[in-house]
Amino acid sequence: MMLKDLLLGRLLFTRIFMLTAGFLLTAVGVAVIYAAGHPAPLEPQTPYLNTETPDEADTQPAETETSTTSSEWAAKLASLWKKQIFYVLIGLVGMITVNIIGYRRLGPVSYGLYAAVLVLLAILLVDMVVDIPFVPYREGRARRWIEFSIGSHTFFQIQPSEFCKIAFILALAYYLRYRKNYRRLLGLIGPFALTFLAMVLILLEPDLGTVILMMPILFAMLFAAGAKGWHLLLVIGLALLTSPILWMSMRDYQRMRIASLVLQSPKVRALAREHPTFARILVGRPERLYNWKEGGGYQLLQAKQAIASGGLFGYGFARGPYVQDDFFFLPDKHNDFVFAIVAHQFGLVGCLFILLLYGVIFAAGMEIAWRNTDPFGRLVAVGITTMFAVQVFVNIGMTLGLMPITGLTLPFISYGGSSLLTNYIALGLLNSIGQYRPFSVAQKPFEFLPETS
Repeated sequence: MMLKDLLLGRLLFTRIFMLTAGFLLTAVGVAVIYAAGHPAPLEPQTPYLNTETPDEADTQPAETETSTTSSEWAAKLASLWKKQIFYVLIGLVGMITVNIIGYRRLGPVSYGLYAAVLVLLAILLVDMVVDIPFVPYREGRARRWIEFSIGSHTFFQIQPSEFCKIAFILALAYYLRYRKNYRRLLGLIGPFALTFLAMVLILLEPDLGTVILMMPILFAMLFAAGAKGWHLLLVIGLALLTSPILWMSMRDYQRMRIASLVLQSPKVRALAREHPTFARILVGRPERLYNWKEGGGYQLLQAKQAIASGGLFGYGFARGPYVQDDFFFLPDKHNDFVFAIVAHQFGLVGCLFILLLYGVIFAAGMEIAWRNTDPFGRLVAVGITTMFAVQVFVNIGMTLGLMPITGLTLPFISYGGSSLLTNYIALGLLNSIGQYRPFSVAQKPFEFLPETS
């Protein structure tokens, strides 16, 4: 009955294709996570990969970010696929629940949902001053999770910044749905306030990936709502102006990850060694330049090598040096850098299949937005589609060394409960918006008469 309710309504084939693409991406994710913890036995003639010859200045002794081997890491990942399946089931419950409720009912409570998420984000920051038992401090770096545990046993944990994405989209869409004051400069105060309040709280955790996601969503939703061109340029300008502030407020390890994008160039590394001031701006501590390949740039270089070695068809499921061999080690192959392992096992053909599935979701999201004349529904659909698109673009880009490393997960594929639940809620919202018959009162949404001022 619930499955029937999920499929009832308009745009049936569009929604079926969209949901199928989401389920297939999830299946790929579970398979890759399983392979990471259960590699096939290593064959004696496994070929070694060509490694980059380091430049002279990079061969100095340096501390390595991790000393764990692939086999030890595989043992740690062995049970994660079971947890991921559990998260999938929770995600399906979330998606079905959203459809039962209906997206229209979420509009009036969107501000409350957004406020509740902001409270959770604020609780994480309170832990900086007062130790809160259910807020763990992971890896000495971040406060991003709220744990529910008894003694040493953790039942589950949530990451508020993940749920903030959906709450932010709902609140912003509800604010913009019937207004046209945002077409004036002062009217942008509301959308900017909703955006920057969440950005500041999330940045202090810190969670740079989610912060980077907020401005593109704001831009896309203002564009869909009919904001003036120069107001959209203002959004871009503010994003550029806040970049130096964000950069200087980052911790050294965060700057190192992002700087890895340009540190791939030997010329940039040489310039930074010759000019200590530039090095401090770029990576914080100049000495980090000498262990870049073993430190901040390690995962990037290994991910690129894993992708390149996959060739056209890859090594096959649960096979390949980065899955089987201790000599080749990619720590976050189940999470942020999961796309590298997809390419390693399934090659270019597998990558194109993944991109095709994401393309189906993007196209379906945009058609749902276009075909729905309810302003709130259209804006939510645009916001969610933008969220998915930016995450895919940034995650795959950083894996290829074309975008800075920010920690954004790959939707439906990367390991993580909060991330997967958020993705399925978003998919459920798109499905719900597509189901409802559009209605129109007075003029079409976001169409305005010529303005004199």
